[in-house]
Amino acid sequence: MSAGGGRTVRPVAVASFAQSQNVRRDDEHNEVEMLMPVVAEVFGNIGITKDDVDFICSGSTDYLIGGPFSFVTALDAVGVWPPRAESHVEMDGAWALYEAWVLLQEGEIDAALVYAFGRSSPGNLNEILSLQLDPYYLAPLWPDPVSLAALQARALIDAGKGSEADFAAIASRSRRDAMSNPKAQVAKDIPPATLLEEDYVVAPLRRHALPPITDGAAAIVLAAGDKAGLWSKSPVWITGLDHRMETHSLGARDLTSSPSTTRAAEVAGVADGPVDVAEIHAPFAHQEIIVKQALGLDDTVTVNPSGGPLAANPLMSAGLIRIGEAAASISSGRAKRAVAHATSGPCLQQNLVCVLEGE
Repeated sequence: MSAGGGRTVRPVAVASFAQSQNVRRDDEHNEVEMLMPVVAEVFGNIGITKDDVDFICSGSTDYLIGGPFSFVTALDAVGVWPPRAESHVEMDGAWALYEAWVLLQEGEIDAALVYAFGRSSPGNLNEILSLQLDPYYLAPLWPDPVSLAALQARALIDAGKGSEADFAAIASRSRRDAMSNPKAQVAKDIPPATLLEEDYVVAPLRRHALPPITDGAAAIVLAAGDKAGLWSKSPVWITGLDHRMETHSLGARDLTSSPSTTRAAEVAGVADGPVDVAEIHAPFAHQEIIVKQALGLDDTVTVNPSGGPLAANPLMSAGLIRIGEAAASISSGRAKRAVAHATSGPCLQQNLVCVLEGE
């Protein structure tokens, strides 16, 4: 296995997954209070406690909270006495899972807790997310994420790779499928033709093509080898995992494709077998078209049966949830092999691909 990621050498499984109720605004709980029931559930699912895991890794961002070192405070949701190994990534929790997976591959640990949290409602996301852009050329212009996504959608239409009707069909399907997901925030059965009657937010994107603003949290327990089988009756094995990124300069990229996703999919082994379910982290409807093509998936693959990020998009957690939902599709018997995708940054800048299989 290369240091950059790849196929699993040591068997590692998703032993348990839990997430909070995804809501538009949670004014009654702070981040610790949001996480506590999620951590309790992810442990309770398999009958373990914090003392059974060797490592804790979290994903979040202080920009959402407006205070430094919020991840340190969040550890109160787990309880870290006596002291234990812990780490944090200023990224979606999917990248925290990657860090834990690497340590498991190296044999340093046998089990890990990965969690992520984000409250998008308190601040102005347009201003906050503009700060992640190139600080010399883009950030001073304050382009908001919706406007950047609209540029990408327009490029996709001009290239003949998608249409506004396609975007509406994806949004309609996603939120209809979310009606069977009790954790979803937006679950409605609205025909694409009705959605196309909405006004533009930023042309060519209408409200239905945008992700909802969501407060939420999620957690996963990873276990290696025999411990996975001991803790879970139906462990879901991670057989490939990799992440890549595009250049920071949006002007130097072809926004209608995602070569970093394609490369991550190749290294993770997506094409090594049939894929039944794909949980794609496409916050904007048109991005599903780009990622699906980059992953090499055909129309036989069921995409985002959970509703995906168009049904609930808790920042810093939505990518980790894609891995959890893909694992849930396998453990429930709805799929034998699944692919999960996570993204971070503007216009699919950073991308992670995880391949999961049952016994």
